[in-house]
Amino acid sequence: MAQQRRVQLSTQRPGSAVCVLGTELALDVCGSAPRGAASFQAQGSPGVKLWVLHEDRSVKLPSSVCRWPLGAQPELLLAMERPSKEPGDEKVRVSYFREDGGVPVGRAMLYLTCVEVSLDADVTRSGAVSRTLLDKASWTWGPDGHGAVLLVNCDRDDPDTEGLDNEDSAVRSYNDLQDMAQLVLRMRGPRATFAGHRLLLHLDFGDADKIRVFYGGNNVELEMFKPVLGGSKLSYTVRPSRHQHESVFYVEGLAFPDVAFSGLVSLHVTLLESPEKGLLESPIFTDTVVFRVAPWIMTPNTLAPLEVFVCSVDKNEEFVAAVGAPGRRAQVPLTVCPAPQNQQDRWIQDEVEFGYIQAPHKTIPVVFDSPRDRGLKDFPVRSILGPDFGYVARQAPEGASSLDSFGNLEVSPPVTVQGKEYPLGRILIGSSFPRVGGRRMAKAVRDFLVAQKVQAPVELFPPGQPEQCPGLQDRGINSVLSLPRLADKAVKEFSTYRSGLLFWALVDLIYNMFKKVPTSNTEGGWSFSLAEFIRHNDMPIHEAADKALKTFQEEFMPVETFSEFLDVAGLLSEINDPDNFLKDLLNSIP
Repeated sequence: MAQQRRVQLSTQRPGSAVCVLGTELALDVCGSAPRGAASFQAQGSPGVKLWVLHEDRSVKLPSSVCRWPLGAQPELLLAMERPSKEPGDEKVRVSYFREDGGVPVGRAMLYLTCVEVSLDADVTRSGAVSRTLLDKASWTWGPDGHGAVLLVNCDRDDPDTEGLDNEDSAVRSYNDLQDMAQLVLRMRGPRATFAGHRLLLHLDFGDADKIRVFYGGNNVELEMFKPVLGGSKLSYTVRPSRHQHESVFYVEGLAFPDVAFSGLVSLHVTLLESPEKGLLESPIFTDTVVFRVAPWIMTPNTLAPLEVFVCSVDKNEEFVAAVGAPGRRAQVPLTVCPAPQNQQDRWIQDEVEFGYIQAPHKTIPVVFDSPRDRGLKDFPVRSILGPDFGYVARQAPEGASSLDSFGNLEVSPPVTVQGKEYPLGRILIGSSFPRVGGRRMAKAVRDFLVAQKVQAPVELFPPGQPEQCPGLQDRGINSVLSLPRLADKAVKEFSTYRSGLLFWALVDLIYNMFKKVPTSNTEGGWSFSLAEFIRHNDMPIHEAADKALKTFQEEFMPVETFSEFLDVAGLLSEINDPDNFLKDLLNSIP
């Protein structure tokens, strides 16, 4: 529905009004009627469209009805088809008549000026700003959705500066401008009309710390681009150019969606009517564009690698070489963080998580820095942040724990949950078993991940110690076979159980790699001991994993019967009658 504004008429003197293209004016024909008037007649010049709302009917003028009774409280609406060339170059005349008709008892004349004022962004997500009939003041998700997208300007395009690009109020390079979203203000109409009105670009108070808007006028020099909105600047008066009908603004994001920020921000332009002396300006039109700040999206491990990072520490030369070898074959660059920089902290996957932000006009990889802050705490800023590579971090005021290591963060393949599709997967967060005093990933990190919405996180609660997991304590063969689909109690072909048994075999092989790790008396018990063992035994684990994988591929994968599987797993001494074991197990299912 078009914006509508009510305009008073006068039979005493001609009036004037400004009509913005795409809006309607509602003329107060009843309020301005002279005493004794019973009907009215309306006529407009060629550039004016008129229609009457009468008894729930909308009738376009001119029509077969010449005069409309005032007793039914009709409404007279008008719209204009194109911007005016001169002030007041279109008009509407309303004539009033008594009951018996005859000569008009009064006439009201309204001179009209049409102007175009439009605030536009890339609402269609095509990569370019264009006019659209879509609702610019709303935002919807998905490939069929609409709404402009804004990037947090969190990279550092000028290597000679410190901090992120959005941490200062300057435009330092044209690459910096390319990270921003364009906002185009279109203005057409008589210059004298705009001189008598004021165009105000403004944002909501709550969005002032979320975005910043730059404007350089008609200039292309970087030094001419100044911040006009954001921070303490809530509004900016736009002065139309004599020769240009468009003003291009550049918008950068200052904050990612988070617990107190949905990611939606609004920018408005308002046309204000110049007041009479002593009165306030009155708004006659407002146009609004809603942006969504692009969420941080965690990159799945299933994508092809673009670069491999590894730490060089004491006595891990063989490990670094082993990591680099497949990269060279795949022609993927290897970045080695030297010992002086990592301070003997080898766990780079615990320090950072790679992701990206994306808008139709640009995609920027963004590294997420964990709050663990050990030897590698400066590595993301020193070695990763740079031109077209952004940075984001969250701290843990309550203190970081081992669960804040980003090795504890993964993303699933694409998945559908209860009919809702997650084409980019869901983020998986590891937590300790739910209990009073149980540890979880830092609240600031969890809140941040949840606020991104696209990969709605799921917390996983594995047992904290091996004795809490019967599947590992007694080698779990019962739990693997006792699946709901086997509740018919009939023994099936081995192929029915093969997938579950192979999964058990893989878990058992991995567990055997670590079962000799002693339990610690510190908080966290065996889980803490296991984490420390993994951190300090790269090569033994690498060798054990190769051996386990070889056993799985060469011994478990080829088995064709349940008895053969038990033999390979070393369980025939405990289960000496495989067929009866299966029957008894299946009959024990409730």
